[in-house]
Amino acid sequence: MTQEYVNDIADFISRYVTHMLGAGVHTSRVVRNSKRIGEALGTEVRIHTSQKTATLTVCEKGGSTMSTRVLDIPGFPISFEWNADLSALSWAAYDNDMSLEAIQHKFDELISKPKINPWFVLFMVGLANASFCRLFGGGVWAMLIVFTSTLVGFFTRQHLTRRGVNHYIVFIVSAFVASLCASSALSLGIESAEIALATSVLYLVPGVPLINGVIDITDGHIQIGISRLVNALMLIVCIAIGMSGTLMLVKDSLL
Repeated sequence: MTQEYVNDIADFISRYVTHMLGAGVHTSRVVRNSKRIGEALGTEVRIHTSQKTATLTVCEKGGSTMSTRVLDIPGFPISFEWNADLSALSWAAYDNDMSLEAIQHKFDELISKPKINPWFVLFMVGLANASFCRLFGGGVWAMLIVFTSTLVGFFTRQHLTRRGVNHYIVFIVSAFVASLCASSALSLGIESAEIALATSVLYLVPGVPLINGVIDITDGHIQIGISRLVNALMLIVCIAIGMSGTLMLVKDSLL
């Protein structure tokens, strides 16, 4: 096995690791999948991860040829589709003895698939939040206000994210906008208005970082697990700050 071939494998697995970690996949799955692809290509893969970077070493089995990369983890949107598709790719590579070129070609196909229409995502997020309102006892009018508030808040989040605004500021502003719109239920005297106000920001709850942080810690990846939990805690604080701004404006209506 030549040094050039090992370098090519390291380059590909570097892309694979960064896409999976950036899309919100928990660390143990990324390590398992990467090692599986390395095994299929006749190499051993060793990975050390942190919140923003990863170190990858690819070694020839039974030989001395190796290649090391230090990777920056990009901030891709959370993607369960990439999680499933790229995990399936690792099994296909292992079970079918795929060549490096075939794996790379399939990988490029998977990551270049068209994204879900953002307007469809916007509508479904609003519908989901309205369903949460109903689940917690909100009435039909409260659900309608939560649906509308979520549309406005999530659209604000999408717009600010596209412009590259810091994600902590995005969460504060989005929580403030959504809860401020939902506070109209108080002015209109709608029953269960408090439920509408409380559920209007649930679309911002960082469920994936919370779950991944716990999984990473239980699997022994303590450093990145704690980093993810701290990041999730900061996002929850940002949601609270945004809602606090609304509550300061409408506090008289709550009394």
